Amino acid sequence: MQPAALAFRDVTKVYGGADGRRRAALAGVSLSVAPGRVVAIVGRSGSGKSTLLHLAAGIDSPTSGAVLVAGRDLAQLADRDRTRLRRDTIGLVFQFFHLLPHLSVRDNVALPAFIAGTREAVFAPRIAELLAKVGLADRAGDPVQKLSGGEMQRIAICRALLARPRLLLADEPTGNLDDANSQSVMQLLLDLARDEGSALIYVTHSREIAALADETRTIHSGLLEPA
Repeated sequence: MQPAALAFRDVTKVYGGADGRRRAALAGVSLSVAPGRVVAIVGRSGSGKSTLLHLAAGIDSPTSGAVLVAGRDLAQLADRDRTRLRRDTIGLVFQFFHLLPHLSVRDNVALPAFIAGTREAVFAPRIAELLAKVGLADRAGDPVQKLSGGEMQRIAICRALLARPRLLLADEPTGNLDDANSQSVMQLLLDLARDEGSALIYVTHSREIAALADETRTIHSGLLEPA
């Protein structure tokens, strides 16, 4: 049996405030996401949604408890191994795209492969495949400044999927789009994740967008409500 794509085991994250007080952004959170499963996390601003994603991505570390990605405890990995796991196993999609304006569409998708030192012959067919799936194959050589917001998020999704990650994490992936683009881009993200067999965890404030997931969990003041 495959391990969970993502597992939180009684995870707490505490931050120190400017006034010297300590605040729990997450408190005793447990969560298990099976391979290929789509889970939406909903909650108000400051509820702990982004902290949960940062811990899942290995960008931050829990104060207590354990975070496991594909069965591997992130806290037990050396920095180099954690970076490699994040590069090879996790795809990230952000609200504000984080594309490089001086690069073409194709090179923005290829950026993780460039950083990893992968030969172009290895990743070129994958980029062509992904751009075709999102309907932007004919825009590969265009600078990203020429794209609409919805098109930019499609490119960001392609970049996140480049390495065929087992786990996709999306932070308000439609938060910077209008209503029409929100629905189409979110449905595209869901379709691609399911087609690729990736588990997808996304945080959103929209109940309509959350309803598209296999499962919705609510977080409030750092507490994740039971399924």
